[in-house]
Amino acid sequence: MSNNMMFYGCDVAELVKEYGSPLYVMSEDDIRERCREVKSVFIDKYPNTRAVYASKAFQTLEICRIVQQEGIGLDVVSGGEIFAAIRAGVNPADIVFHGNTKTYGELKLALEENVGTIVVDNLSELALLDELAAEMGKVPGIVMRITPGVDSHTHEFISTGQEDSKFGFAIQEVIDFATEKAMKSSHLDFRGFHFHVGSQLHDNMSHLMAVDKVLDMLTVIKEKYGYVPRELNTGGGFGVHYAGDPERTHVSYFMDPVMEKIDAYFAKTGDPRPMITIEPGRWIVAEAGITVYEVGSVKTNAAGRTYIGVDGGFPDNPRPALYDAKYEVKAVEKYDEPYDQVVTVAGKCCESGDILIWDAELPKLERGDHIAVLCTGAYNYSMASNYNRVPRPAVVMVSEGKAHLSVRRETYEDLIAREL
Repeated sequence: MSNNMMFYGCDVAELVKEYGSPLYVMSEDDIRERCREVKSVFIDKYPNTRAVYASKAFQTLEICRIVQQEGIGLDVVSGGEIFAAIRAGVNPADIVFHGNTKTYGELKLALEENVGTIVVDNLSELALLDELAAEMGKVPGIVMRITPGVDSHTHEFISTGQEDSKFGFAIQEVIDFATEKAMKSSHLDFRGFHFHVGSQLHDNMSHLMAVDKVLDMLTVIKEKYGYVPRELNTGGGFGVHYAGDPERTHVSYFMDPVMEKIDAYFAKTGDPRPMITIEPGRWIVAEAGITVYEVGSVKTNAAGRTYIGVDGGFPDNPRPALYDAKYEVKAVEKYDEPYDQVVTVAGKCCESGDILIWDAELPKLERGDHIAVLCTGAYNYSMASNYNRVPRPAVVMVSEGKAHLSVRRETYEDLIAREL
């Protein structure tokens, strides 16, 4: 009987033999299961709701098709993500376009492709979009992104709801003049508001505090302008399980109390409750992915630390260097052996900060063995680079014990293909 690690019915050692290393492996089964959970506990439970997948977490043509098949829309943040979504066959009406600095070209592309919703971030963007829509004879649906002024107590680089943020309008700005400007435009379909308080959250207090602030804002806006939104987008940020974190939170833990507050507010005002949108990204794909590496060097330095050098690292996973992200790791061929060695898993880049995992517990490993880093489905492939001229890994999709290539491995020729 094989001692190898299995991942959704596939022998990981056999996957590496066939597709090479490093290797991203994604579970289609897990991704579909998460989409279906969103539908059952949110979309099907509450009328007039929808979910869009925050595809910056992991966007490939195949992922776009999978979430669309499951009845989930797509959240995009660039012209490239719009292009890929359209090329994958995503219905433009189901696309929500974010970004704090959308270019003229990106907004033009969004209008040409009839993207369903544009999340306006600031006054200059509002003015540019108004002018561009008039020129093109379009009336795009927009929502305004609000900075609700709450601290989500996550890493500062993934906290977005505090007042000192690069994202969104301040609430007072919306009350004083932004709402009026959007309402007066005959070229913009002003549907409502959006907020997002941060990522990788395991506590719902930030969401609930933000909802309270936004509902208070709506009261003032209705009194001042008579405006009632048709859509409220409450963002995402639902936490998953990385090393040292709690088990993944459930959508219902966040959205049940959020919906309770929103429904109570509109029952009290007598106005129709707006459509409520959520934007899970990492939550859908993170735990569906692993990254497999081959062990190269094994050495113990003068300080007594043992380093396991692998054939990837910072180029395929910059998160440990960026966010001090923590990961769990398993041995592939020695999966069931005692994890009695404390080692540091080091990447191959000429960079002291290229450390994937400090003080990992693993079996005794040798050159040619393989390890699998868990929960790498989000912000690994999408943030990958060619630092040190390292080609990006292939992506393999597994489902019901079968595997197929989803993204081919880059070649050295790919690295210089655009150079003159």
